[in-house]
Amino acid sequence: MNIRLKTRWVVQGLAVCWMLTGLAGVYGQGVAIPASAAAAMGAGGQRIFPLAEVKRGLHGVAYTVFEGVNPEPMEVEILGVLKDSLGPGQDMILARLHGAKPEYTGVVAGMSGSPVYIDGRLVGALSYRIGQFSKDPIAGITPIEYMLEVRDGAVQAAGSGGIRQASTAGGQAEVQPMETPLVFGGFSQEAVDRFGDRFRALGLTPVAGLGGSDAKALQPEPVVPGSAVSAVLVRGDLSMAGTCTVTYVDPTQLLACGHPITQYGPVDMPMTKAMVVATLASPLNAFKIVNTTETVGAFTEDRASAILGRFGVKARMIPVTVEVVPTPMDGKGRPPRTFHFEVLDNRQLTPSAVLVSVYQSLQGTNAAAAETSFRLTGELAVEGQPPVQLKALIAQNDLNSGAINTALFVGDRFGRLYGNALEQPVITGMQLKMEAIAERRTALIESARLSKIEALPGETIEVEITVHPYQAAARVVRVPVTLPAELTPGTLRVMVSDGASVDKLTTPPGGAAQRASGVSDTVAQINRLHDNDRVYVTLLDHAAQAVLESETLPEVPLSMANVLGPLKDAQKMQLTGESVVELGSSETGYAIAGSQTLNLVVR
Repeated sequence: MNIRLKTRWVVQGLAVCWMLTGLAGVYGQGVAIPASAAAAMGAGGQRIFPLAEVKRGLHGVAYTVFEGVNPEPMEVEILGVLKDSLGPGQDMILARLHGAKPEYTGVVAGMSGSPVYIDGRLVGALSYRIGQFSKDPIAGITPIEYMLEVRDGAVQAAGSGGIRQASTAGGQAEVQPMETPLVFGGFSQEAVDRFGDRFRALGLTPVAGLGGSDAKALQPEPVVPGSAVSAVLVRGDLSMAGTCTVTYVDPTQLLACGHPITQYGPVDMPMTKAMVVATLASPLNAFKIVNTTETVGAFTEDRASAILGRFGVKARMIPVTVEVVPTPMDGKGRPPRTFHFEVLDNRQLTPSAVLVSVYQSLQGTNAAAAETSFRLTGELAVEGQPPVQLKALIAQNDLNSGAINTALFVGDRFGRLYGNALEQPVITGMQLKMEAIAERRTALIESARLSKIEALPGETIEVEITVHPYQAAARVVRVPVTLPAELTPGTLRVMVSDGASVDKLTTPPGGAAQRASGVSDTVAQINRLHDNDRVYVTLLDHAAQAVLESETLPEVPLSMANVLGPLKDAQKMQLTGESVVELGSSETGYAIAGSQTLNLVVR
């Protein structure tokens, strides 16, 4: 490095260090910037280096945290401007990083958002990587003008839904956002491997065991450009947080990342300070190992050019309680274990966060085993609605363990409600109780018979059902049922089945169910689903039946069926030629599958 370049590097470093030091006592504290600092930085609080003045050969300095909480400088050499690289009218600045640490670690996940200054003026944020195995620490810079649009409300969508790929002589080189390390605290590697693809699809890099969360830890150092900052998805006994770097700060808000995390737009995620324990160098996946600390506000915007956080704002979270009652081991009982955590309220991220957290709650005890079944009870609390009941006996099958199937069951019910197409439900909490059973508690309906094949209306008959548990002797379940007093003489069908088979007859078809009128209908649909550990006896009468979004109307008169015709045409109703009349059921202690249809002659 020649003397002139070295002198420029030192001067720029000192200037930016002075700027950061001058603001160290005010950023993130919600007070005014001192007049002397504001004057030095310009009327807007931060002097900007315009994109129009960026050209090849300029040198600057970038700041990021490699270890601890204090940002460290690294030299930036401008290589040029890539026109329309981020989308139509959205240019990206290409730069090479210099210095012992960036040349050793390369471009690191979690570095996105690191502010870049030229002549003491903010030009943008390190935010994109070039290729996966690049030997040179070459990065893309999001111009600060685009990021300030997020601050000022002039948000802009990403062009064509992503970053272009450019061909090179050696093959394909991707220009892609620097990964945001998503640290899973309290999660096993197996849980992250199983469900991690749900988060990788959003540009997040799931990491288990290399970081954590301590919301009670105080971090006195202020949030300044170059600081690490985290967006929280889950907190409590389990934690999940994505970390990137702060680009711009003023007394009330900050900009970070230089690219979207999810690009959902308006978001509501707790914003915390973060401490970088270490930076792991890797040609495949270099990332920062991070512990999140105290909460300082909330991220409220996740846009194409930046995420926006506001100091002092409280994000709304969904509280979750999972009680796991373990199976006895060696005849010794063990106390239940209860997990308390909160998950963010976001249509794109919450269902996956709930799914993996429930799974980890089940797997995080010594009672977990491949053959374990779980008796689930609980409820989802929804503002303005009756509680959504969650009840099932869930066991292993040929594809998944009992723990996976239990998590998928909870995720299915949660997703049906949370993903309502017409209304966004306000879920105020979820409580679950999982009782572990040390065996595979499944059974098939093997056969069924009636005590009489001919009967009178109003008469009581008995249905004898043979169920065959997994790797156990068959057992007989007897269900006494009373026929309706008004039945048309003739041959009727009696169905003996699991709850899912009854649901198919009493629930709108898939398309109509997804077009439910609103949250209240969705709650009603879920709450009338049948338990899976019972055998059901239903009579299929010869009267018409209308299945609406919120209820089932059996024995519909022909005149009424004609009136309901428009609903059928609009696919908001299912009209069938038989009415389902539930006659009775019996609990079996097993997750039941299968059905049998019998004929009954009514005299």
